[in-house]
Amino acid sequence: MGGVGIVSTKKNEIKKDLLAQLERNRITGKHYLDLVDDYISLWEIKNMLIADIKKRGVSIYWCNGGGQEGQKKNDNTAELIKTLAQMSKIRSELESKAKKQDLGGEGNDEM
Repeated sequence: MGGVGIVSTKKNEIKKDLLAQLERNRITGKHYLDLVDDYISLWEIKNMLIADIKKRGVSIYWCNGGGQEGQKKNDNTAELIKTLAQMSKIRSELESKAKKQDLGGEGNDEM
């Protein structure tokens, strides 16, 4: 499947871009590198959630084996929203640090 290589390349490009932004803004510290890794992990989860929603839809069939069945919402829709919100918080934290640097605020978090 050719899609896996494309996803891996895109993931690597996003990570390189985030790391380059940290470097451009002279933001150092393991905490920020860890935030980038967290962002990438969430990016992978986001893609899995989207794939599931595309495959199964926003509502899914359920059957409890006791004769009850019906449609219910796909819980991954809510999980996708939460994941996107967390990704946004990480980006905001990195951007906030960069703005403080530009304004002459906090110093670098040297190791």
